[in-house]
Amino acid sequence: MAASGILLLDKPSGITSNAALGRAKRILGIKKAGHAGTLDPMASGLLVLCFGEATKVSAFLLDADKTYEAELHLGVETNSEDAEGEIIAEHGVPALEETAIEAVLDDFRGPIEQIPPMHSALKHKGKRLYELARKGETVERAPRAVTIHELMLDSIDLPTLGLTVRCSKGTYIRSLARDIGRTLGCGAHLSALRRTASKPFVIADAVTLEDLDLLDREQARALLLSPDAALVHLPKIVLDEQQASRIQQGQKLAGLPAVDEGPVRVYAPQGFIGIGQSDGTGRLRPRRVFNLTA
Repeated sequence: MAASGILLLDKPSGITSNAALGRAKRILGIKKAGHAGTLDPMASGLLVLCFGEATKVSAFLLDADKTYEAELHLGVETNSEDAEGEIIAEHGVPALEETAIEAVLDDFRGPIEQIPPMHSALKHKGKRLYELARKGETVERAPRAVTIHELMLDSIDLPTLGLTVRCSKGTYIRSLARDIGRTLGCGAHLSALRRTASKPFVIADAVTLEDLDLLDREQARALLLSPDAALVHLPKIVLDEQQASRIQQGQKLAGLPAVDEGPVRVYAPQGFIGIGQSDGTGRLRPRRVFNLTA
């Protein structure tokens, strides 16, 4: 069977996530693939790519917290809320002190509501918002609840600010930049963005496209992580051969050591075989079964 696994890619700025995925697919020679959370073309950093059977863990990775290094350009607002859009307003930037900036940032720490950008893939009456935005249309967007777990001020070099943001799924850093700028009273747009972590993965373990291009197929496939690398936060259950065979055939099990209710990693003696659902009392049913044998 085709190779399976997770590739941690350091996407360069200037290309789409789909283009980066396409290049990786050609190098690895694996057709079935997807990414667990896209990056805008302007952004660089960690892009988690799932190949073969590993595409079954994508949903867990989409829900993961993300960490970014962001640069905000104060005093200039754009229609896309980032550096790729057209300038729609310019304002003077006051001589902001660190204490004043921190006071504003504190308003954005913890649970907040965001109005998504028009230049996004969200749908309105069946149409992608970015399709409407390209036609010059603007529609009302409902606020979305997100959580900013951590918001650190890394640098002040007016008119730019450097921030580190650790946030929940669904957070738009462009919208965060927009709202911080408006609260500061001078407007802002996102001028640079780099994803440094997508839980549980970090950018230090990623390979660049440039380096990936230098590898042959076997060398590139050696970089693939096992699908269960994405599931380390889940409880682990190890079955014997007979129990594992029953789970792989879609049967339920009972009388197992009790673990917390919810999804669990399931292992046979030879290794990872899938994701199960525990009821918290020693019963287990299969949720996603993996075929990782060569």
